[in-house]
Amino acid sequence: MNAGKKKGLGRGLSALFGDTSPKENTKVANKINTVAISDLSRNSYQPRQNFKEEKLEELANSIRKNGIIQPIAVRPDKSNLGKYEIVAGERRWLAAQRAGLHEIPVTILDLSDVESLEVAIVENIQRDDLNPIEEAKGYKRLNEEFKYDHESISKLMSKSRSHISNTLRLLSLPSDVIAMLEEGTLTSGQARPLIGISNASSIAEEIVSKNYSARKVEYLVRNKKGGKIEKTIDTNILKTQERLEKILGLKVNILNKKNNSGKVSIEYKDLEQFKLISDLLTKH
Repeated sequence: MNAGKKKGLGRGLSALFGDTSPKENTKVANKINTVAISDLSRNSYQPRQNFKEEKLEELANSIRKNGIIQPIAVRPDKSNLGKYEIVAGERRWLAAQRAGLHEIPVTILDLSDVESLEVAIVENIQRDDLNPIEEAKGYKRLNEEFKYDHESISKLMSKSRSHISNTLRLLSLPSDVIAMLEEGTLTSGQARPLIGISNASSIAEEIVSKNYSARKVEYLVRNKKGGKIEKTIDTNILKTQERLEKILGLKVNILNKKNNSGKVSIEYKDLEQFKLISDLLTKH
């Protein structure tokens, strides 16, 4: 979807997250309503699939003590008259049930399907981070179901286009590696270098078992042979690489072979950075 043609929420998101008054936005109702918890249903566009038990219990305890401070955002359920679908605040809804509440304060919004998905993704990313796969699936739905291109998604989410593209690429990993990302045993930084590698699953298991950092994974994957990570890691080279990156402020790659030959590459993004490298290398 072209960013210029897309119906953005604009003040709608700001009002929803408390940055402006509801009166300034036609998509937000002028008053807070109280509805029965049983009249609410889960948002079909909710990108989050799992909620951490301990976090839910903490929130339930807070609700028992203080009630619900911020109303849940809902929209009318098209298929059930008098019922509502949660747009943002599903975690509060679940915790309220645990706390024994029968009614809950809501703000009723007039949102389309795509706007509902926008709010659900933004609310989760800004308030309580999704795992990388939930985030990627949310972006995928915006792309495939609502025809958002990567540039439009990056503007909506206030994230770089490369972040959107890299996050979506995680979905191409094997299912067991995706499961590790969902469980939190593997980070997106550790997983990204595995994209496109034939035996990503076995390498991912080794990364988790040996607790390799994302930076070390990048180095190891660059130096892999026959699809296997080399077992001997030259920590001196890793330290030198990190030290050079700190001095230059640029990404440095050092490839060291078994015969101790190799190459050093320095990445630059513009002519100014190239001149910096040139000046440093030619300085006597």
